Amino acid sequence: MSSSVRILGVDPGLRTTGFGVIEAAGAKLRYVASGTIKTDALPTGDLPGRLRILYEGLCEVVRRYEPVCASVEIVFVNVNPQSTLLLGQARGAALTALVANRLPVAEYTALQMKKAVVGHGQARKEQVQQMIARLLALPGLPGPDAADALGIAVTHAHAGASLDALAAASPLARRAHAQYRKGRAY
Repeated sequence: MSSSVRILGVDPGLRTTGFGVIEAAGAKLRYVASGTIKTDALPTGDLPGRLRILYEGLCEVVRRYEPVCASVEIVFVNVNPQSTLLLGQARGAALTALVANRLPVAEYTALQMKKAVVGHGQARKEQVQQMIARLLALPGLPGPDAADALGIAVTHAHAGASLDALAAASPLARRAHAQYRKGRAY
């Protein structure tokens, strides 16, 4: 692919963090890699150890696949405040790994990703998996966490071009004017 951009998508989770790497050249998308980083080997109470695994795992993904930018799912408050806090800490470890590796990071909600990939924000996980397999011509369905991460990368491949066009047309810098349909870019 000529003038392609390699994008890393991340679906953060304390037990399982999904990652997906794609290359985008205009509207053409190509699958590079995907998988999960699991922290199940550690005891549930070992939060620092789990965060270290997530941080080091994402640093390794960045070193191995050399993306030029990253996108991360924005998480919302769950019914259980303790779960929300733990998920936020996992998300923080993921963001820290990405910015420590000097990657620009954009953020999108699950609703934005589902609209971009499936066409409506109420899509089920299975629908996201099927559409990601079709969009990226995969031989089978990716796991749900990897599919969500690939979906976040696909969302950025589509929205990133719009953000760049807006930044080029406006005297405001992208970082200073980061809102795009309630997503964030840093």
